[in-house]
Amino acid sequence: MSRPAYIRAMMNLAMNDHMNLAIHDRRLTKPGSQNAALRDYDSVRRAIAFISEHWRNQPTIEAMADAAAVTPDELHHLFRRWAGLTPKAFMQALTLDHAKGLLRDSASVLDAALDSGLSGPGRLHDLFVTHEAMSPGEWKNGGAGMTLAYGFHPSPFGTAIVIASGRGLAGLAFADPGEEQAALADMQRRWPRATYVEDRAGTAALAQRIFDTRLWRPDQPLRVVLIGTDFEVRVWETLLKIPMGRAVCYSDIASKIKSPKASRAVGAAVGKNPISFVVPCHRALGKSGALTGYHWGITRKQAMIGWEAGQVGMH
Repeated sequence: MSRPAYIRAMMNLAMNDHMNLAIHDRRLTKPGSQNAALRDYDSVRRAIAFISEHWRNQPTIEAMADAAAVTPDELHHLFRRWAGLTPKAFMQALTLDHAKGLLRDSASVLDAALDSGLSGPGRLHDLFVTHEAMSPGEWKNGGAGMTLAYGFHPSPFGTAIVIASGRGLAGLAFADPGEEQAALADMQRRWPRATYVEDRAGTAALAQRIFDTRLWRPDQPLRVVLIGTDFEVRVWETLLKIPMGRAVCYSDIASKIKSPKASRAVGAAVGKNPISFVVPCHRALGKSGALTGYHWGITRKQAMIGWEAGQVGMH
């Protein structure tokens, strides 16, 4: 029996990566290590929650380790393994001062991204994404006629729900333990008339391409398809221009899409972004550097910002 069309298309998207999948990031690919990857994030999110509550007191490594239910030595190795940072450096990456630094020259960041394209210095540690948008008609019919494959995969930020069409990555959500089905249902409500097929094997290569930084290559861009209103798509396209290690505020996004008075609408569109992390809505902050909201939880947004600080530092 021949494979369904969506599986053949997804295999074509990932075919150039297959030789790499066998050797890269075994913590995410090896079946026996998948639970270890999720345990890493579970410890990290416990530490982040503790830091967020006690940062004014500059908590000790011992206190952070106790909150994460690990020893201080284990905590050190955990953060080195997970983000390439020491626990102290990670804690500094979660401060308001760090957030304000990310926002430095917020307005010009988008202009610089347009000028430099994929060759700019801010793109040395980037996912390298190429995108297309579905037509307004395709969006308005709620996904009718679309077949979307989905799979649950371990990631640096908890369980990832990867959703793909034959044209590329269409959705990426995250869940903490026990919340996987609720997160999937949340995504399915966005395109209620689509046909959903669980296919962990078929979405595995996309998950690897997203979370294994050694596969972030400009000659093999990650294909994504944006499904939303024209306004939402313009906001999401602008988010794609924000390089790792930087951030922009909502008002600057509004100005960039020629809707300077639409900051609230921009915020709503950012919140509806269906491809979290890849379309980096976590890099949109309040003018003061405040993290504001995040659909998959503020702790996860903090984790992404801290993890990216480690990626930038390593490069």
